[in-house]
Amino acid sequence: MEEIRLQRFLAQAGIASRRKCEELINEGRVKVNGEIAKIGSKVNPYTDKIFLDDKLVKLEEKKVYILLNKPVGYVTTAKDQFNRNTVLDLIDIEERVVPARKA
Repeated sequence: MEEIRLQRFLAQAGIASRRKCEELINEGRVKVNGEIAKIGSKVNPYTDKIFLDDKLVKLEEKKVYILLNKPVGYVTTAKDQFNRNTVLDLIDIEERVVPARKA
């Protein structure tokens, strides 16, 4: 696999959104091969050792796709600032869920 940007790797590993991952990198909480990372750094997910708060981060191997016919009154998001019902309220699984909607 080719190298990818560090914040993208962290987002794919389920740490947080890419924007939030950039904040974690800027705070100095992320290390690559023992050195504090910088925004824009590229990593090889299979050969580099990436740590967040001194804990090893690995890519998720298993992916689960769910097709959901969203009922009226639910929003397609993981968290809603207005406390509305989200599609995550409709499912109960252990895997990380990333809501997406048809464009």
